[in-house]
Amino acid sequence: MIGANLGSAWKSLGERVVQLFASKRWRVARNGVLAGLLGGALSSAYRVGIAVSSDVAHRIYAYLGERPGFVALWAVAALAATVVVWRLLQWEPMSSGSGIPQVKGILNGVMTMRPVPVVVARFLGGTTGSLFGLSLGREGPSIHIGAAVGQMLSAPLKATPEEERHLLTSGASAGLSAAFNAPVSGMLFGIEGLHRSFSPLVIASASTGALAADAVSRLAFGPHPILQFGQVEELALPLLWVVIPLGVLTGLAGALVNRLLLGAQTWMARFPGPARIPVALLLALPCGLWLPQVLGGGEDLIGWAEFEATGIGLVLLLLAVKMAFTATSFGCGIPGGIFMPILAIGTLTGSAYALMTQYAGLPVQYQSILAVCGMAGVLAASVRTPLTSILLTAEMTGSLAHLLPVAIVVIIAVFTADALRVPPIYEALLNRALDRTR
Repeated sequence: MIGANLGSAWKSLGERVVQLFASKRWRVARNGVLAGLLGGALSSAYRVGIAVSSDVAHRIYAYLGERPGFVALWAVAALAATVVVWRLLQWEPMSSGSGIPQVKGILNGVMTMRPVPVVVARFLGGTTGSLFGLSLGREGPSIHIGAAVGQMLSAPLKATPEEERHLLTSGASAGLSAAFNAPVSGMLFGIEGLHRSFSPLVIASASTGALAADAVSRLAFGPHPILQFGQVEELALPLLWVVIPLGVLTGLAGALVNRLLLGAQTWMARFPGPARIPVALLLALPCGLWLPQVLGGGEDLIGWAEFEATGIGLVLLLLAVKMAFTATSFGCGIPGGIFMPILAIGTLTGSAYALMTQYAGLPVQYQSILAVCGMAGVLAASVRTPLTSILLTAEMTGSLAHLLPVAIVVIIAVFTADALRVPPIYEALLNRALDRTR
């Protein structure tokens, strides 16, 4: 009798487990793990390709600085790169630019995607641009690659249309998580940046994708975030007023970044299609020869601005050149993102402000926290993702002690950008893309 009751109980438990795994919530979670693992692997491979290409670019420009006679050979390589990238963009137009507006368009049902061509074109186009040191990041393309992986999995997983959208969310969150080694930021960007929704299924898809991708990137790159800051001094409560002007300044800087990016697109549109690419490559040459700090996404520039920047003139010069170089690089349409360059611009803005406050008597040890606040403020003002911007800094600093000054800057920066009626950059880019197809 007891054995029969136990058998019945085990059978009932088994049926409940099977029923639970077949439920929508757990299907979304299972799919998210799979999309996160595969999307994290491909995004990690893309991260390696961009890093190697960027290192080669620095070596090439250092070599050209010592042997200027080889600039002619560089020009030939630039023309060859133009042909390669233009062919890729003709083959897969959706691979142009950041990738985040495209993912938002797909999730909103106003765009479609061919996932395999997107991944191939992103890899080849992104690494080609990095070989010339263009001021573009890997985060947006990684999000696009992750979303493409999610769509690839929809058929073998027999996903419904709703589950396919969650697969794209999982893959996109995985892309940012792997690009930064920052799972919380990847999760929040999927929720706040792509959906602007905190529904249970969106949270489940974003979190499982980001966490699964983090496991992959940790195996490949170790446990630390790519932008891990050093020791950041905590800002004393009586000094919190110092960050209020910085909030306004970063709001203005974020609005200016958006204006420059959109203006560069408009300006570049005047050139015949393939001619836009050499314009950006020609600007990369003097930058690489005389200001190599502005090459690539800006990871090294962020570390320098946080602790080593001592002259405000050089900081302002790098800030102006980084803004202009990023706008030109992005405006030409080469596959590449703006997430990391915006972070670099924000850190330089915060560092410049910190150096000015030092003239007024603020201790030098607060430069790092003001640089961190600047990074978060400009990102939030440009993208309008305040939660992601705030918690990204927590992951990068490895501490929650700086949330209050960072949050103050972010709130004021977003308010300033809203007051200036400057649209969030990814929404503006999506609207432009849709206008071109009408």
